Amino acid sequence: MIKAVIFDIDNTLYSYEHSHEYGMRSLAAYCNRVFGVSEEETEECYKRANKIMMGRIGSETAAMHNRLMRMQCMLELWDKPLFPHTVNMYDRYWNASIEHSLISSGIIRFMQKLKERGIRIGIGTDMTAHIQYRRLEFLNLSPYIDFIVTSEEAGVEKPTPHLFELCVEKAGVPAGECAFIGDNLTKDVKGAWDNGLKGIWYTKWIEQQEETEYPVIQSFDEVDVEEFLK
Repeated sequence: MIKAVIFDIDNTLYSYEHSHEYGMRSLAAYCNRVFGVSEEETEECYKRANKIMMGRIGSETAAMHNRLMRMQCMLELWDKPLFPHTVNMYDRYWNASIEHSLISSGIIRFMQKLKERGIRIGIGTDMTAHIQYRRLEFLNLSPYIDFIVTSEEAGVEKPTPHLFELCVEKAGVPAGECAFIGDNLTKDVKGAWDNGLKGIWYTKWIEQQEETEYPVIQSFDEVDVEEFLK
């Protein structure tokens, strides 16, 4: 019997690609107005900065997601002043990204049904805490969330066991009574199963579903909650 349900956020509760597109448009508009660079130059520099920061920070910590450091690196590559542009660019990107968050269909109703049955709801995300708190509030999901674990708090990214251990600890029930729903088959789903949780793959691609041994959710609108909790 499932007593706690833990959700990934990006590309599970909302569409990351859709939000990122608007974030990059806003960032490019700022860079064009202030520095006279094109949208293509901004995007290319952003990608270069991301690679540089990954090399400096590594790929197993939430700091790799910190856009402030990426903006700083972009300005270093362009040999532009850090102040006030680093924070301005960071704000332009995230404000637009969050304000254009496209929520996954049926997720609020699904969470409401879980809460009605006394199920604890948690978050397990590879990201910095501040941004994910803002995102959840914008999506109107914050009233349903009982606990949150970010890779910033855990110090590691999924599928490292420690992040899942923190999720189970905060859930307050055994790992076998926790379901973990996410879009990443390796990090979210297999990672959950490897750590004793029931991993469930959220994916809309039918051809992928046919190739997996794991439980699948294609739409939160279609979930039979009673059956899901067995």
